[in-house]
Amino acid sequence: MISRGSTDGDSNRARKARSRRECLVVDGRRRDEPVISFGPEDLRGVSLPHNDTLVIQARVANYDVLRVFVDNGSSVNVIFKEALVQMDLHEYQLEAVETALFGFAGHAVYPEGEIALPLTLGTGDLMNIVMIVFTVMDAPSSYNIILGRPAMNEMRAVASPYHQKIKFPVRGQVGEVKGDQPSSRRCYGETVRIDQKKARREGKEKECQEETQEREVHFVVEEEQEVVEIELGKNVRVAQDICTSTRVNLLQCLKTNISVFAWDLNKACPKDCYPLPRIDRLVDSTSGCELLSFLDAYQGYHQIPLALEDQDKSSFITAGGTFCYVVMPFGLKNAGATYQRLMNLLFQKQIGRNLEVYVDDILIKTREGSHFIDDLAETFTTLKQYGIKLNPSKCVFGVKSGKFL
Repeated sequence: MISRGSTDGDSNRARKARSRRECLVVDGRRRDEPVISFGPEDLRGVSLPHNDTLVIQARVANYDVLRVFVDNGSSVNVIFKEALVQMDLHEYQLEAVETALFGFAGHAVYPEGEIALPLTLGTGDLMNIVMIVFTVMDAPSSYNIILGRPAMNEMRAVASPYHQKIKFPVRGQVGEVKGDQPSSRRCYGETVRIDQKKARREGKEKECQEETQEREVHFVVEEEQEVVEIELGKNVRVAQDICTSTRVNLLQCLKTNISVFAWDLNKACPKDCYPLPRIDRLVDSTSGCELLSFLDAYQGYHQIPLALEDQDKSSFITAGGTFCYVVMPFGLKNAGATYQRLMNLLFQKQIGRNLEVYVDDILIKTREGSHFIDDLAETFTTLKQYGIKLNPSKCVFGVKSGKFL
C-alpha cells in the first residue's frame, strides 16, 4: 500500500480544483458506458489456482513497457527512475513534489518529481489513451510502473486479479488487457530477494552501530577554513590559521596554476534569453487542420556541433582517460535556447503556415488533405538540407489528432 497526504494532488491548487469539480458534478454516470463484468470465460488461459498479483504490459509515451503492476492499494501512480532512463525520458524536466510517500512499513520517501505521460491500454478499435501523472521514484524495484487508483479511475477501469484482467469502457464497448502471470511470479520472487537483502543489510548496520557505541569514540575537530576568490567567480578553500607570508605565496601559486582546476561550466556561461514558444499558441494554431504529423528529432541536442575552441570546456574524466564533447550535451545552460533558435532559423518559411516546432518536437499541420504530401516533402527537404535526423519510433504521420509535447 502506497499513500500520500491527499488523493487530489500535491498542491493546494489541485485540491481546490477537485473541490470545484465535486460541486459541479451532479450525476457522474455516463449513459453510453457499458456494464463491465467478469465471468468464467475470462478465466481462459489463467493458471489456477493462483494468488498472483496483476502485472500487465502497457504502452507509455510510445514505449511498450513490461512489468506494470496494477495496485488498487496505491493512491499515486509511480514510475521508477530506471524505467525513465531506459525510455530515454530522464532528461525531461520534472514537476516538483513536496509531499512524501508512505509505504506499508510507514517510512517516508520523497519522490524526485512528477511527469505527465500518455498511457495506452487495449488494441485496435478497443484502445483507450489517457494522460496520466506519474510520481517518479529513484528506488530499486522489480516493477517498472505501478498503476494506482488515479490511473484506474481516470480510465474508469475495473481490475480483477483473480481473472488476471483489466476491463475498461471504450466508445460504448469494453476493452481489456490480460495479465502476465509468469512475469508476475518473477517480479514477486525478485521483490522477496530485494527485501531479504535489505533486511540482512539493516541487521549488519545495526550490529556495527552497537559495536561502535561500545568502543571508545575519538572526535576530530575540523580545522577552520575560509573561501578565497582567486579569480572572478572561481573560489577555493584554504586554512584560516596559516601565517601571512605562507598565505600570500599559496594564493600566488594557486593563481599561477589555475588551469589545473575544473570549474562548473554553467555558472560561467551568460544566460541566453532567447524565448521558447508559447505552448498554448502552438496548440491553438493546429485548430481546423485536417491532418497532423508528429516528428521527433533523434537526440536533438547531439546534432549540434560544439565550436572547436569550446570543446575543451566540456571535458570530463573517466577511468579510460579525459574526454570532451564534440556536440552540444544535454544539461548545458543554454542548450534549449540554442536549439530553438536553430529550429526557428531552419523552418522560418514554414512556421505558422504548415509547421510548428518546440525545441526537438516538430508538428506538421495540413489544413487540406490534398496538401498533405506537399507539406511532408517540404519539411523533409529542409531536414535533409541541414542534416537533421528523426527518431522513427517517435514519429507518426497523417493522423487527425494526437499528443503534442
